Amino acid sequence: MNILSFPILRLLTDGKFHSGEDIAAHFKTSRATVWNAIQNAEALGVEVFSVRGRGYKLPQPITLLDETTILNAIGEQRSWFKLEVHDHLESTNSYLMKKASAGEAHATCVAANLQTKGRGRRGRQWQAGLGASLTFSLLWRFQCGASALSGLSLAVGVALIRTLHEFGIKQAQLKWPNDVLIGGEKLAGILIELQGDMEGPSAAVIGIGINLNLPSKIKQQIDQPATDLNRVAAAINPNALLGVLLKHLAEVLNNFEQAGFAQVRDEWLKYHAYHQKPVRMLHPDGRETSGTAIDVAEDGILLVKTSLGEQRFSSGEISLRGDL
Repeated sequence: MNILSFPILRLLTDGKFHSGEDIAAHFKTSRATVWNAIQNAEALGVEVFSVRGRGYKLPQPITLLDETTILNAIGEQRSWFKLEVHDHLESTNSYLMKKASAGEAHATCVAANLQTKGRGRRGRQWQAGLGASLTFSLLWRFQCGASALSGLSLAVGVALIRTLHEFGIKQAQLKWPNDVLIGGEKLAGILIELQGDMEGPSAAVIGIGINLNLPSKIKQQIDQPATDLNRVAAAINPNALLGVLLKHLAEVLNNFEQAGFAQVRDEWLKYHAYHQKPVRMLHPDGRETSGTAIDVAEDGILLVKTSLGEQRFSSGEISLRGDL
């Protein structure tokens, strides 16, 4: 990104018009340099309105991430975390996976105001524009091996539900294995990547994206119905949201190390949107298995009653869809 692009975007976060002349004076540069910096931001997907005679503005006011505010929102557990807030990263998960390989500290959280090449499950891209989503990754190291981390994404989902409930969003539900829904539409997603030995120790990079205020252009690029917090709640400060979520993640992950997914299984089932409902399980090769989601095992395996009897599905490359 152009060295001036994000400082200019930061100036525009009030959602008001700023003339090119005023911006140039503020940064002690030329109007041509300002124009080039804004062009660079637009090339990364940031929408900037440009009106002759009025200047530049963002479509709406945006609250950027702030390290101090996030740490204060975590509360007593703030000392557990190492926090990095970046203006722009291609992918917080890719960035943190590299740092994890190089020995980065346990409980390191990396968040980005703008993520341009975010990744979801099965090679999908996570769509996230400036102010559109809260995107971050958390490195959590375990003494157990990667083989003992089955069900981790489901446990992380419970931390997300607890956080949303704390902000008054009681209608949030879970979808196996790693989505949060509201009214059947996707609000948030989880991507977990593992490092280490099967017998231990191991490390998980937990990537989370929460839709804050999705522009229609981004919604059109998503392969399933999506919603955002702006549609279901009064304005929520993303710094407070991240801080409270990290607090709940620490509690869930510490307990997971001791007892696995089993300790939150009942809570997860309570909020599963498709519990005891018809579902279609989509296989990587295009096959579909229809049935009724009847339970989830203590290792996170989904149990589905089908015409051939009870079948077990691990998260892997399988996707669930409601059979409405």
